Amino acid sequence: MKCPCCASTLREVITGGLTVDICEPGCGGVFFEHFELSQVDEASEEAGAAILEWLETAPTKNPMPGQRYRCPKCATMMMRGQFKPSVPVTVDTCPACAGHWLDRGELASIRQTGGTDADRRRMAQRFVWEAFAEIRSKHHEA
Repeated sequence: MKCPCCASTLREVITGGLTVDICEPGCGGVFFEHFELSQVDEASEEAGAAILEWLETAPTKNPMPGQRYRCPKCATMMMRGQFKPSVPVTVDTCPACAGHWLDRGELASIRQTGGTDADRRRMAQRFVWEAFAEIRSKHHEA
């Protein structure tokens, strides 16, 4: 596969039982196929730490800001958006194969700001309870 950012050949790397495609000779971006990113997005997940270590040796060719990418797997134009509501990191996602392209540094940012699954569950639960309380209070006012 070719890097969607700099057109270098992506290198398949197996780490922690996970196979990802890294732009080692170019920009240091990473392509995660469907569901792979969810296995490395928390700071406690060892495979993610191993990928970050691998990327430390990658060159520093920078991606072009604002450039839209084609998926390296299926060539579909990728959509750019926030990783998760609680994680303010912009990533590129393929609407066809559900792959994710992360530019250099984005995985580290996700792992630093993502929190754990338990944290996210607590945030979601708090949001639901607050929304319910607001609806209930409006109902009682009427």
